[in-house]
Amino acid sequence: MAATKGKYNIKAISQMIGVQPGTLRAWERRYQMIRPVRNDVGHRLYTDEHLRILKWLKEKVNKGFTISQAVALMENNEEAVMHSHYDADQSELGKIGDDLLDALLSFNEKEAQHNLDQAFSLFSPETVAIDVIGPLLVKIGDLWETNEITSAHEHFASNFLRSRMGMMLVSLPTDAILPKAVLVCGPNEKHELGLLIFALYLKRKGYEVIYLGQSIAGGDIDVVINEINPKYLFMSCTMKKNIPISIRLAESLQKKFPELNIGLGGYAYEGLSEVDKIRMEPFVVGNNKRDWEIWLND
Repeated sequence: MAATKGKYNIKAISQMIGVQPGTLRAWERRYQMIRPVRNDVGHRLYTDEHLRILKWLKEKVNKGFTISQAVALMENNEEAVMHSHYDADQSELGKIGDDLLDALLSFNEKEAQHNLDQAFSLFSPETVAIDVIGPLLVKIGDLWETNEITSAHEHFASNFLRSRMGMMLVSLPTDAILPKAVLVCGPNEKHELGLLIFALYLKRKGYEVIYLGQSIAGGDIDVVINEINPKYLFMSCTMKKNIPISIRLAESLQKKFPELNIGLGGYAYEGLSEVDKIRMEPFVVGNNKRDWEIWLND
């Protein structure tokens, strides 16, 4: 999760950690432990890293330390401060994911909405998508494959998450400077939630995303590429039986459009043989944020 972009105003920070805005300003002036960025009108904007630091300081004050003692302790052990709050964040994300799963498997849409709203109030949309919804999709898929839930449970959960992800995707702005990316499921693929998560990740980075969703008729992707002239084409594959045809399509499109950057992703690629991995290496984007960053940077 990116921690360098200011997104919380001082009122939000005050409510989240339980410290009055005036006290926060005094701490910053006196101890300079953080330096909030300023927006166009001069108001403070705090990053996720600032929030972690302030939460840690508040915990120490609650335990009897003075603020000056807490700041000194932080400066001597800054790595431990950041690690402790990373662990706390992961624990909170895991709890929200478990609660959301329980609500979805109980067909409780109202409670599921509440769980997701809670997640979005605490974390960025990108974090919720990658660290809550992504693992949740894997759990639901595993439960369905082992007959621990019915197809009705799987359909309800998937449709709910697809709806919320779609709303998030269309509401995010794009950066006209960054390139266009076309996203579509590979041939014969209908499971698109993983692709939606990746679409949200790209949209959060400012890319102009043309999201096509489930697989389209053969030959139509050529029409889209010619009309839009994107820099990237990403195709997802979740079923191993569809890997060969997806690879053939990627190789064929690469020959037709040599300037196009083609990426393949989806959980089906995790089980590739060593031979196939070598053949696929230029295309495979990966299934986590770290892999995505490396692929895009390369």
